[in-house]
Amino acid sequence: MALTADQRSWRKRIFILTWLAYAGFYFGRKNLSVTWSSMEADLGLDNSDYATIIFIYSLVYTIGQFLNGYLSDTFGPRKVVSVGLFLAAIANLCLGFSFSIGIIIFLIAANGYGQSTGWSGLIKNMTPWFRINERGIVMSWWSTCYVTGGFLATVFATYVAFDMDFLSELGWKRGFIFPSLVLFVIALLYLLFTRNNPEEVNVPVIVEDKYEFKGESKGEKLKILALLIKNKSLWIYSSCYFILKMTRYAFLFWLPIYLEKGLNYEVSDAGYISSVYELIGFFGVIIAGYSSDKIFRSKRFSTVAIMLFALGLACLAHPHLAPLGKWATVFSIAMIGIFTYGPDSLICTAGSMDVGGKKGAAMAAGIINGVGSIGQMISGFVVMAINVRFGWDNLFNFFVVMAFLAGGLAALKWNHKSIDKQIIT
Repeated sequence: MALTADQRSWRKRIFILTWLAYAGFYFGRKNLSVTWSSMEADLGLDNSDYATIIFIYSLVYTIGQFLNGYLSDTFGPRKVVSVGLFLAAIANLCLGFSFSIGIIIFLIAANGYGQSTGWSGLIKNMTPWFRINERGIVMSWWSTCYVTGGFLATVFATYVAFDMDFLSELGWKRGFIFPSLVLFVIALLYLLFTRNNPEEVNVPVIVEDKYEFKGESKGEKLKILALLIKNKSLWIYSSCYFILKMTRYAFLFWLPIYLEKGLNYEVSDAGYISSVYELIGFFGVIIAGYSSDKIFRSKRFSTVAIMLFALGLACLAHPHLAPLGKWATVFSIAMIGIFTYGPDSLICTAGSMDVGGKKGAAMAAGIINGVGSIGQMISGFVVMAINVRFGWDNLFNFFVVMAFLAGGLAALKWNHKSIDKQIIT
């Protein structure tokens, strides 16, 4: 059915504000990797401290994913995500005044919980406004929030921490203080101007729910959760996402350090070049969305499998391209970005929405992202262990194996398409 003017207007508003909210979360996430080398020297820390910080952040973030998916489905994403945005902003502001590893770990944990409200809540927020046959394309454009957000946050943190003249005596601390101010503004906009679904603003329903209750609907959230746990697609998505998120966060947190210490780039060059990973990764997100809906007719696994195999090939090529100079390195990082962010975005947006439906989208997104966050949680230790024993090049070879494994899992569901309706008795 054609959309009314009110439906179209509210869809645009929800799209823009949820996009902005998740992009904003990255302003409180990417600054740590950019500023770490300076923090390390200033506070007498080392890479083992960094791995510990990443682990604590990821542990809290992982637990929060599972919890906040349920909370967003129960209380609505507007409340849950708003709390998370403000908590992340406060934690980052305080990180700008931190002076010991203990305080940093506490604030990083608080930031991790705030950040964990974002994905499942915002996927839940988007689900009632967009239909299943348009989600691949719509959510590919929406997923640019974390690609663009990561890029802008990296550039912004690099600039305010190292290149800005204002408050120069604060040095790296500006890399936390100024991003937190951006996050405060975004949190306020999200709280004031979003709504959970069309019913809240007396707009006709756009999406009928995937789960229909026949008879008594008491305890419906637990019934939906039980169905989700039995869904094989959910666990294949989750397994692939475990590998993808381990890979993505290894690059997000360690790429500037690899460029600086492994390839001997200047600290500012390392910060700017590492931003290419997200910047060009943007195109992988769009490619994944359009191929999913237009070529494979909303069969998400086909696109996921192809792009994961391509990611393995890109990681295999990198150690041979990096010695050729900066432009070859930029190209290689860009290709890895495209083939990481493409399947990553498809799994955790349209894939989660298809599996969970309107009533279970946040739980599905929370489970998939939660399992993925376990990969994120161990990524720092994986990088440390392989780099120390075998060197940077073999780290890329490790990701070759992981990408091919994930691609093989996705290929098991090559022709699968999510059903539109399921009756719950």
